[in-house]
Amino acid sequence: MRRLAASLGLFTLLSASPSSAEIVAARYADPTTRYAHGVLGDAIEYGTLELTLDDGRTLRLILPESRVFEDTAPRLADVDGDGHPEVVVVETDSARGARLAIYGETGLQLATPFIGTRFRWLAPAAIADLDGDGAVELAYVEKPHLAKTLRVWRVSPAGFRPVATLAGVSNHRIGDPEISGGLRECGNGPEMIVASGDWTSVMAVTLANDALTARRLGDLVDADSFAAAMDCKM
Repeated sequence: MRRLAASLGLFTLLSASPSSAEIVAARYADPTTRYAHGVLGDAIEYGTLELTLDDGRTLRLILPESRVFEDTAPRLADVDGDGHPEVVVVETDSARGARLAIYGETGLQLATPFIGTRFRWLAPAAIADLDGDGAVELAYVEKPHLAKTLRVWRVSPAGFRPVATLAGVSNHRIGDPEISGGLRECGNGPEMIVASGDWTSVMAVTLANDALTARRLGDLVDADSFAAAMDCKM
């Protein structure tokens, strides 16, 4: 992602100037109650993304007061194929809702558009080459409690490109502290594990030819149903 322009306007960088050091860990810090949504079960979100580099430095990326990290945990992934991990997060604006954002050691690298409305959220579902074309896709369920729409974006030198959408699925219920399902590989290529929109079925979703296809795996009873699907037992 180093070939994409960085934006430094969204945070304060408290460290020496960034170098070629690699990110080895990330966590959220500075808990805050300034965004009273509570979608993850409490009123606490985070104002800072803390990055640990392999040279021992720590970078603190501090959001403005109008934004928070509304998320379970930051995710390390090499999204541009350069061999170095970036950090994928859910970042929320107090007026425009959530977006999926990618940060590097130089700051914000890339982001999807904000949903557009306050108190509207998204739940990440996958970060992988979902269709075997060599490019990384990022997937999330937009408004998993309302619209229940799976969206897939592809990373390119020009930025995020929308690839496909699928309505009628979810991976989070209001108040749950965790996001359900995830990405599995059971010998037939990557599959995203989600719930049906009514939370009665476990579904596997695949991407091919820029289209999403869902198939039912079995009944959704509880968290063990997701665990069985992720373990290729369903």
